[in-house]
Amino acid sequence: MADERIWTAALLVIGDEILSGRTQDKNIAQVADWLNRQGIRLEEVRVVPDNEARIAGAVNELRSTYDYLLTTGGIGPTHDDITVDSIAAAFGVPVIVHPEARWILEDYYATRGGVTDARLRMARVPDGAELIPNPLSGAPGVKMHNVYILAGVPSIAANMLAALDGKLEGGRPVVSVTVGAYAAESEVADLLRETEAAHSGVAIGSYPFSKDGRYGANFVMRSDDGDLAERTALDLQRRLQDAGFEPFPGGI
Repeated sequence: MADERIWTAALLVIGDEILSGRTQDKNIAQVADWLNRQGIRLEEVRVVPDNEARIAGAVNELRSTYDYLLTTGGIGPTHDDITVDSIAAAFGVPVIVHPEARWILEDYYATRGGVTDARLRMARVPDGAELIPNPLSGAPGVKMHNVYILAGVPSIAANMLAALDGKLEGGRPVVSVTVGAYAAESEVADLLRETEAAHSGVAIGSYPFSKDGRYGANFVMRSDDGDLAERTALDLQRRLQDAGFEPFPGGI
């Protein structure tokens, strides 16, 4: 089990609107959750502006570091949607209009005013790329080797992810088990460290909170072995009780 392959991914969030604060990114959580269900660990998230050199540089670095790279944003119909151009530059290939993507858009917009030059931009892909289905709004996502180019709109990105279910090779999903307690982190820091050390293969994270005037923390056990995570949680509950703190299985 210790030698089992761990599959990794990065997420590149693209857009000036994210960095300016005009738009709050909602894709990170859903991408992380989806990747975990595929048995792939999201290990890095990076945000870059709408700048071709910055996007291409980040793509080349991340796609060579991790098994998979997912990007969100910048594949719409406007002039500032430059993700496809930037990723084509990263791979050193031209941008083409994908014939199947053109057909999809022509069909989708047949009763919506037809395909304009702006709408046709959404059929552009790096030469050699494949399409990711998008049943929600027609315009497909794009797969280029280990890079998956998704929409920035969360609902559309979710549909593209659903179309990729089971298509990426991965390992076992990481299971999370939570135990809460009204205890200051400083009071249980040694206890947490000792519990984690006693259960190889489990990582314990501590997340403090303030609720109804009381301070406490939720402790999350993560492992790709669900039984091990559960056993660790039970051990942590016992240790918390012995230290005088009431444990709350499932968290507070």
